[in-house]
Amino acid sequence: MGVSGSGKSTVGAAIAQRLRVPFADADDFHPPENIAKMASGRPLDDHDRQPWLNTLGGWLAEHEHTGAVLSCSALKRSYRDLLHRRARGVRLLHLSGSPEVVEARLSARAGHFMPPSLLRSQFATLEPLAPDEQGTTIDIDQDIDAIVDRYLATIDPTSNLTKESA
Repeated sequence: MGVSGSGKSTVGAAIAQRLRVPFADADDFHPPENIAKMASGRPLDDHDRQPWLNTLGGWLAEHEHTGAVLSCSALKRSYRDLLHRRARGVRLLHLSGSPEVVEARLSARAGHFMPPSLLRSQFATLEPLAPDEQGTTIDIDQDIDAIVDRYLATIDPTSNLTKESA
């Protein structure tokens, strides 16, 4: 989880590869209306996100017993709670970074429907992991392998539990 440009897809794909489980990018599940809205510079609201989150929760539930990795912004606690209602074993990784680091990454990214102008709204919406949420927060100002190694050290791949929390 994290704002656009935090490395969710890159890190998620690397974790999935290391764990040998399927990977999906939540952006691929957005309906065309959501993509058009974001591409025009307008942020999504909770109404826009509800069907998308339900679809993501279904995908996670389908893979709950075999394992999978899904990169998803999941900026609000209510969004993460919805995903947990569909798939109880969801573990969260919050890729956290300063607005300056994320903005530099987002500005260097080409061909994505999410314009850098929406970054401010994402940071305003972001609710960091709460102490009672099953997950880990890792700073993104390091290389991908370090992030993946640090996250994998916090989980027991044979269970649905983390070894430590955020």
